[in-house]
Amino acid sequence: QLQLVESGGGLVQSGGSLRLSCTASGFDLLYYTIGWFRQAPGKEREGVSCISYCSNTNYADSVKGRFTISRDNAKNTVYLQMNNLKPEDTAIYYCAADPDPSSLSISAREYDYWGQGTQVTVSS
Repeated sequence: QLQLVESGGGLVQSGGSLRLSCTASGFDLLYYTIGWFRQAPGKEREGVSCISYCSNTNYADSVKGRFTISRDNAKNTVYLQMNNLKPEDTAIYYCAADPDPSSLSISAREYDYWGQGTQVTVSS
């Protein structure tokens, strides 16, 4: 059974940092592009970042320079390091897998497998 599990969310003050993890079971992340998405209350899900099998990356303009995505294939895990967090970063964060391993799309429709999400709350 293919499964993605996010962890690392929590409550942090504005300017703080969090590192999210996305761990896969039942399949090898190496053969997928992995993306991070977020959804705030009353808003549509938006793409945040993604990383291809060869570690090329893409970021939404809103997080460039603050967030860094990386992968550890040995641990079958992708990370999202979030620095200088702002209240507008508050959302549920999801990781997802795109079966095209070279894709750099952060469009949700390209992703087939999704985790359950982890809450990130940034207080002002």
